Amino acid sequence: MVVATYQVTGLTCEHCVRAVTGELAGIEGVRSVGVSLVPGGESRVTVTSEAELPVPVVAAALAEAGDYQISHSQPDGGRA
Repeated sequence: MVVATYQVTGLTCEHCVRAVTGELAGIEGVRSVGVSLVPGGESRVTVTSEAELPVPVVAAALAEAGDYQISHSQPDGGRA
């Protein structure tokens, strides 16, 4: 498993969290999604997947969920 964390802007409420979680969970290979909401700031989104996800795929899912954008991404030590 691969764990990656993304700093995401635009999340303001629990509805945003549900929208983002649903879109990211729909990506093939994603096993879990966790969101640490920071209204008005950069929320932290952690994705555990079977293989590394290309950032454009994650960015597209966030855009589909709403007006959410990745400001920074990083692997969390690679494999889980």
